[in-house]
Amino acid sequence: MTASILILFILGASYLHITNGVFDMSVMDVIKTLLRIEPNPKFDLVIFEFRLPRIIIAALVGVGLGMAGVVLQGITRNGLADPGILGINAGAGAAVVIFMFFFQLRLVTADMSSWLSILMMPLFGFVGGAIAAILIFSFALKNGHLDMQRLILTGIAINSGFGALSLFLSLKMSAQDYESAAVWMAGSIYNANWIFVVTMLPWLILLGIYVHRKSYLLDYFQLEEDSITSLGIAVEKEKMKLLLASVGLVSACVSVSGSIGFIGLMAPHIAKQLVGIQHRYVMPVSALIGAGLLILADYIGKTVFAPSELAVGIVVSIIGIPYFLYLLVKSKA
Repeated sequence: MTASILILFILGASYLHITNGVFDMSVMDVIKTLLRIEPNPKFDLVIFEFRLPRIIIAALVGVGLGMAGVVLQGITRNGLADPGILGINAGAGAAVVIFMFFFQLRLVTADMSSWLSILMMPLFGFVGGAIAAILIFSFALKNGHLDMQRLILTGIAINSGFGALSLFLSLKMSAQDYESAAVWMAGSIYNANWIFVVTMLPWLILLGIYVHRKSYLLDYFQLEEDSITSLGIAVEKEKMKLLLASVGLVSACVSVSGSIGFIGLMAPHIAKQLVGIQHRYVMPVSALIGAGLLILADYIGKTVFAPSELAVGIVVSIIGIPYFLYLLVKSKA
């Protein structure tokens, strides 16, 4: 029932997104274009080249960030853990900016013949995200266990450090490359295209299936470590595998959308309110919530200030910051 409602929410947000904008279309125009009934070149261009890839990218990024958020909160046993807050987004983003700096790839006006360059971006993002995760968890360890206060503080520091590196490199770029990097770092998917869909889809499918199959372990991770070990679970090994999988999900998302925070924070909390705390249910519901939230946020960013656009990362932050503060106050209560 919950999944059905969320799917309807995603379809509703997609309907608003695909029919509204600078060039408005009716539902019948969209249906006829999708079913190839009396095809119109203008509608084909708007739907297949601009709006449909953008909606699909928003959904995929939302799914990836929602699932990664569930994993990170389950591993750390901290409801405030999020790929953006912990600095994993920033690490992956800095690696992609380095890639853009040295290979001079402009995401806004990327040459679509450069398939290899675009397909390599998630790999660079994965390396950057993994380095950020290793640094964060190394500094957060205390007597062999994760210290939650250290985790958050270290994440904020790593986030700031990688953010500064990204800004420094972007300022060294040419004017056109800087514009591309600045738009991307704000968290934007308005330049979405089918190549970006193909780029992130294998990562999302393979890693998404893996973390969902392993989601039952997150239930055990909420117990004391002695209790988990007595069940025959290699705790640290399994945590590292899940952490690397979540870093891969985040990196694939960051490589096509830039750094979008708070989806990985909000989606798991909302999912737990809807279906309880069992992670095998929380994981898919969080993925659906992430997809719906990001599609809706991108629609808001596209239409509120039309014909100008607000980056989806900014829209999500406007919603996410008050929600983060609410969770922070609630955790102290």
